[in-house]
Amino acid sequence: MPFAGGIVCGDAHFFRQRAELSLNIPAEASCPVSNLFPVWICLAGFMLLFLTYFLSDKYRIHWLYGVSVFLCCFGLGAGMTEEYLHRTDFPFSDEAAVYQVILLEKPEMKERSVLCHVQLEGKVNDEDLQKSEYGRTFLFYFPRNSATVALKRGDRLWVHTRIAPPVNNGNPDEFDYVRYLTRKAGTGTAYISAGHWRIMGHDASRSLQQIALDYREKVVELYHRLGFQGDNLAVLSALTVGDKENLSEDMRETYSIAGASHVLALSGLHIGLLSTLFLFFFSFLWKRWAAFKPLGFFLVILFLWAFAFLTGLSSSVVRSVIMFSLLAISRLQSEKLLSLNTLAATAFLMLLYNPLWLFDVGFQLSFVAVVSILLIQPKLYSLLSVRRCIPRYVWGLLTVSVAAQIGTAPLVIFYFSRFSTHFLLTNLWVIPMVTLILYSAVLMLVLTPFSFLQSGCALVVDALLSAQNKVLCWIEELPMSSIDRLWIDHWEIMLFYLFLLFLFRSLAIRTARSISFPLCCLLLLITYHTISVSLSSPQRGIAFYNVRGCPAVHCVANSGESWLAYADSVPDTFRLHRALVPYWNRQHLSIPNALPADYSASGLAFHNHIVSYAGRRVCLLHDARWKNKISKHPLQIDYLYISKGYNGRIEELTSLFRIRTVVLDVSLSDYRSDILKNDCYRLAIPCIALKERGAFCIHL
Repeated sequence: MPFAGGIVCGDAHFFRQRAELSLNIPAEASCPVSNLFPVWICLAGFMLLFLTYFLSDKYRIHWLYGVSVFLCCFGLGAGMTEEYLHRTDFPFSDEAAVYQVILLEKPEMKERSVLCHVQLEGKVNDEDLQKSEYGRTFLFYFPRNSATVALKRGDRLWVHTRIAPPVNNGNPDEFDYVRYLTRKAGTGTAYISAGHWRIMGHDASRSLQQIALDYREKVVELYHRLGFQGDNLAVLSALTVGDKENLSEDMRETYSIAGASHVLALSGLHIGLLSTLFLFFFSFLWKRWAAFKPLGFFLVILFLWAFAFLTGLSSSVVRSVIMFSLLAISRLQSEKLLSLNTLAATAFLMLLYNPLWLFDVGFQLSFVAVVSILLIQPKLYSLLSVRRCIPRYVWGLLTVSVAAQIGTAPLVIFYFSRFSTHFLLTNLWVIPMVTLILYSAVLMLVLTPFSFLQSGCALVVDALLSAQNKVLCWIEELPMSSIDRLWIDHWEIMLFYLFLLFLFRSLAIRTARSISFPLCCLLLLITYHTISVSLSSPQRGIAFYNVRGCPAVHCVANSGESWLAYADSVPDTFRLHRALVPYWNRQHLSIPNALPADYSASGLAFHNHIVSYAGRRVCLLHDARWKNKISKHPLQIDYLYISKGYNGRIEELTSLFRIRTVVLDVSLSDYRSDILKNDCYRLAIPCIALKERGAFCIHL
């Protein structure tokens, strides 16, 4: 726990320093001692540990040993985290340059671009970069065409571009892309225009992970040859080798609403099923020859790592294999097989390897689920005594599902704003089916030398996949299959887990005082949530969002009803909703109504792309409809919202409108934005560029 606390503080300290640098706060304005706080904490811990050694015979100060170890672990976590994050530091420049890079992975095909993970090898004919700055990882976007589609891993390129640090769009409650990319060791991003790159060679050498990814592709190709297609192929690839690239949005939504998304994320469940299969086979041997037991567990661990290799050594699978490897070693003892100490040791060793795994959603859900099963499931299982085999299995599966759901529900709501109500029914179906599919797929791969038997096994696997998907689609269509648009913050999560901890303690120590702690924690949680809801209630206003491809004006009423007026005739509404649903959930807004061409209601009117709401007028300008027009009585416009498609100047509109403020959408090019900003400066009109400022909200 102190090590994890140090990781959180080190992460917060690093991003606070980066925020100060982005705001041009001078280094002397911040406390210089704070830059070395992990070192000072570790030093204090070692000094206390040294003092404890000389005073070890005095029992009254035995607590010094605990404090010293606490400080050492805290400082170690903070120092390691900052060291990992500082690996993404890079001297960004506003000028474009020619860089030599190498493609690390297979390019990802986007709708209009090709995404490549590249490693920087240096500047061409330039020695500005230090040797320590080579090897940084970047995300490069190429325009999608016949040349970029042909790129492959290992290609060495010369590119002419400007590398920029990752930035957020500045929308309220949006996904923090900067923190996400930095924690994934991503240094920056760049867009390479057509004709601004050239292939200079190919590096045929491969890392261990790249070799693993190649084998994963071979397994997926084998599935293709065996006749798997569509959703069945996508689900089988996700279940067995962790390849979710071919999963359709409809299938992802089906699994999410039904509460079965955890089976698509290759992690602890699948590794646990495989370890159970391997242990089952080897248990017959060490029951007969006890000396074979250590070798049997070694072979189980070896097979688990071989499976992780086939999945491309993804971080979630590697974490799960590490956990089950340590658990397999712990089973050599005759004591309790799995305890909180074993789980804590597993988490500590994993975070010692990569402290930034603490912020991974899969890491959090995996460990919270196992802790919940260890603490809650025995209490639930003891409530009912079941003697028969099949009812006992069903009861055990139900109690495990409930325990895991209790522990993971706050995190699922926090990250995904959804709670699946039919999770018991889903788990009763999907866990046995996933077990059958996984074991059948392993048998199908083992039968590769025997093509006839393998084809027959493939038909069985395909039938199992079809049955699983059909039942989940049926569960999705059940009434109240999920509760969506939920919102909680991190303080509510902490209070909820504190309540569970105190509640578990009160069940073990049944005293009036122990019961008062969870009740007080529950009261505090309810009070905080009530205050949070009241403070985030919707207010009447107008909002402009920084979402590329979907310029729109959002009008909000106090009742929670809202309207979206789109400037583009074909707006990218999916991108807009994905970026702003968290903010709308926190504000408890209903799904916004899309305004048609002409609309009129009490307090709101939309005509000729002019919105009139609550005494304000907003003109959405995206074409040449007002060109060569004049008026004797110019219309008062509070906000002139200009997006891509308007190629004129601000002066051309002054005879039609009396403009108070100009808002520039992110869809405008930098060249057009600079022209319009200069026009506003010359005409003394306030100008707001959403690309620079982020979302702009006006409360009325």
